[in-house]
Amino acid sequence: MENSILETTGRIFNVQRFSIHDGPGIRTIIFLKGCPLRCRWCCNPESQEWKQETMVTAGVSKPVGRDVTVREVMEEILRDRVYYNRSGGGGMTLSGGECLWQPDFSEALLKAAKEYGISTAIETTGYAEMDVIRRLLPYVDTVLMDIKHTDPVKHKEFTTRDNKLILENAVHIARESKNLIIRTPVIPTFNSSPDEIRSIAEFARSLDGVKEMHLLPYHRIGSDKYAGLGRAYTMAHVSPPTREQMEALLEVVNATGLMGSIGG
Repeated sequence: MENSILETTGRIFNVQRFSIHDGPGIRTIIFLKGCPLRCRWCCNPESQEWKQETMVTAGVSKPVGRDVTVREVMEEILRDRVYYNRSGGGGMTLSGGECLWQPDFSEALLKAAKEYGISTAIETTGYAEMDVIRRLLPYVDTVLMDIKHTDPVKHKEFTTRDNKLILENAVHIARESKNLIIRTPVIPTFNSSPDEIRSIAEFARSLDGVKEMHLLPYHRIGSDKYAGLGRAYTMAHVSPPTREQMEALLEVVNATGLMGSIGG
């Protein structure tokens, strides 16, 4: 493998091992810094800014964000290779933040993983120029893409960006990727009505080759991080959806012909 690939640098804020919710099998998730969206419910607010930050947790200040090479990340990934094989297709998932906003690093990481024979996945908002996305797709086995709303006005109100680019890119990603799975965080006050979920599911169903849609229930995990970063958490008044509400929305998804599921 070329040294230029292994020495490519990027900025991450966490590595999570033994995940089972972020792609097939057991995954190691690399969380990258930087994101173009500012979703009100984001459970990783420390991911949003590219800059390195300080977050206070349990009264202790700790730095958030470190610069690493592809070589350093792959050393961690390869330690878990035996678990990937045993779980039937596990591997590495790039998350964030938004991996598309560190394209050089993400492309090099994905390319290195494929050279080692490791399955790859990305979790993405799809908010980037399609030329950037096309750089990564040849090295990605599974794309987990968020479609949060079909209404551009409401999407911008809750995320600071409208969804025009996202929806356009979803059409191209569906045609050009190996496997695209649509995921929707279910957020009360934003997109939790049957009509809103039906609209997202019908859009997902229209995409070439898309068969799955995962509903991810809103939770308050991570809300304490906002205080630790000196920021206000504006969703504190919102209660998570009940199991019954999620199951009713799952029926809406399944009625469109997609294979729906409720994620963790």
